[in-house]
Amino acid sequence: MRSTSCREIAEDILRRCVAGKPPKYLPRTLTEDPCAPALFSVLVEGLADRFEPSLCDAYVRLFSQAIAQVTGTDPSALVSRYEWVRRPRKLTANPKRVFVLSRITLGADVAVTSVLLAAAKQRFKRARIALAGPQKNYELFAKDARIHHARVDYGRGTLRERLAAAEELKALVAEPDCVVIDPDSRLTQLGLLPVCPDDRYYLFESRAYGAESDKSLPELASDWAAETLGIAGAKPYIAVAAVKAAAPIQAPYITVSLGVGENPAKRVADPFEEQLLALLAKTELPICIDKGAGGAEAERVERAVERSGATVTFWEGSFAGFASVIAASKLYVGYDSAGQHIAAACGVPLISIFAGFPAPRMFERWRPVGPNFQVIRVDRPDAAETIERVREALARADFPA
Repeated sequence: MRSTSCREIAEDILRRCVAGKPPKYLPRTLTEDPCAPALFSVLVEGLADRFEPSLCDAYVRLFSQAIAQVTGTDPSALVSRYEWVRRPRKLTANPKRVFVLSRITLGADVAVTSVLLAAAKQRFKRARIALAGPQKNYELFAKDARIHHARVDYGRGTLRERLAAAEELKALVAEPDCVVIDPDSRLTQLGLLPVCPDDRYYLFESRAYGAESDKSLPELASDWAAETLGIAGAKPYIAVAAVKAAAPIQAPYITVSLGVGENPAKRVADPFEEQLLALLAKTELPICIDKGAGGAEAERVERAVERSGATVTFWEGSFAGFASVIAASKLYVGYDSAGQHIAAACGVPLISIFAGFPAPRMFERWRPVGPNFQVIRVDRPDAAETIERVREALARADFPA
């Protein structure tokens, strides 16, 4: 099966779901090993990114079939259970341990998961609180003495390999005196996979919660924490150790990330990136730019720097290390990515270039919200128009170029 045909099948199903005519059955082809990338990146993310309750229902019905085809589980039982756990309810117990699940992507763990960690720390003063997820995600909170690590890795391989993370998690949360708080984690496939008794499991269905509002995800997570945990006002945060760059950066400085998380739609086409760096260089502030995950992304960053003529310091370490660099910066500039959520959590003034969203609701959910945060909504990815809007944003932020 060619990956292109997998993608075509997934795109067709997504179109039908968005049109309000979801298929009754998920094609078995999409659960086969070669189709896993298309199943997740096209169909699952396409349904989730629109933040529509009806598409949550379509996901539950279709993906429960995917799980059943791999595990033999009764899909109707998965759907029935989900209909119960998706309803917010008050958590009145005082357990010895609280597991908050990672959302796997770093930006989501800052924008959403950290809000629930902050609320859990207030609600459960004596409990041992653990973030369940990969090491790189835990590193964002490793300096917080209240937050421990329950390591669960999530592979991005076949469907069977992705589902295996729930079995690993199930073993970690098997003790009776604990609760699990799930912020729509990929570890449970957005709440569909049971990992503990349902009365000890609390799901923040971020794709449908507050559907009538245009609030951002951090605001919705805070509302859910107030409703479920009785803790009002929880906000995003990070707790990372300060690190030194390989080359010293003279403060004050600007941090930049051109990463797009493997989603090229978030980029503005060339020559925007080189023009952006040239514009930032005119502020006469030092620039520190993240090289990202390496490979093609690093090459793209290096090419933009070379063409811009700007003198920059490259960051090539861990993301947690770059988070500490962002936290100490004067201004952050980048696409819609994890970096903007780090800056927002740390109260660092930011300019976010937000492009490639499939629906207006996604923009509303993922945008940073704050008095010093400027979000440039790019409905038409025109390089010249966008660079002028960045120039205006710099002026408003007292960084004239």
